[in-house]
Amino acid sequence: MRDQPLDVDEKALLDTLKAWGITTDAVEYAPVGFGDHHWIAGTDWFVTVADLPHKPHCGDGPDAAFTGLHAAMDTAWSLRHETGLPFVTAPLRTAAGDTTVRLGQRYAVSVFPYTDGTAGDFGTRLTPEERTPVIDMLAALHGITPPPSTPARPLTLSERAGLERALAETGRTSDGGPYAEPVRDLLSRHRTGLRRRLEEFDRRSAGVRGEPVVTHGEPHPGNVLRAPGGLALVDWDTVGLAPPERDLWLAATTPEDLDRYAEATGRHPDPSLLELYRLRWSLEDVSLFLDYFRSPHDGTADAEQSWTALTGTVEWLTMTQ
Repeated sequence: MRDQPLDVDEKALLDTLKAWGITTDAVEYAPVGFGDHHWIAGTDWFVTVADLPHKPHCGDGPDAAFTGLHAAMDTAWSLRHETGLPFVTAPLRTAAGDTTVRLGQRYAVSVFPYTDGTAGDFGTRLTPEERTPVIDMLAALHGITPPPSTPARPLTLSERAGLERALAETGRTSDGGPYAEPVRDLLSRHRTGLRRRLEEFDRRSAGVRGEPVVTHGEPHPGNVLRAPGGLALVDWDTVGLAPPERDLWLAATTPEDLDRYAEATGRHPDPSLLELYRLRWSLEDVSLFLDYFRSPHDGTADAEQSWTALTGTVEWLTMTQ
């Protein structure tokens, strides 16, 4: 996130880092990524602070989200250090063996080795030379035996109730922040279209079957790190058991990509399931952005970015029915 959270006490964060044996005197906020907050500690550590109330895919509420995040980080650690997948950017364990530690009621801290690399942006495209190793990474990931800690990722919307509530309350004014009324107007204009897409999602997802594999969940260009040793995947809090199409709709952009995956795995991706995961992603994004804007917020750079993403996603959903 670009905006540093004012309620994260850096002294408390420094104290928390001692669980990893890190005794640096200061941390530097890193305005990168979207969703989590990041700091750099010394020259060796990249620190991620997760906002638990805004991790619905990990669990409903801070305590459940912490449990789910812990399972995801344990899984990433196992994928790297037990399964031996070198492209997994895994967290470090504390002296007590934990991959994530609570920071107050709202946040959780994970620590990663600092890597001198560059990640892409969600809206960009990987070059063909970059997509090939990413497809190979996913083929390798989907072929391993799941670690016991791997969470299940059902084909549902984690914030479905919030989206339904927002669509039902478009007549209610709000003063939660500068985008509250524009959001209400946006939903008023597109309410019918969004409800139709929800009905489509329900209809198409009913009865979906298939053997789940270990998926990353968000292997888009923003989570592909270009490092001196080659490409790696970051942000494993979404890791979980699901059909391979959960990853492939994001990573495979040409028929040749899907053919390469099928040749490596013997699995032929289902085109209808690829499109269903695309629809799910868009509805999930709308739900999460609405949760953000229906809570107290300011006119920050993160809010502006979220508003742009929300309007673009709503327009895409309601224009492609």
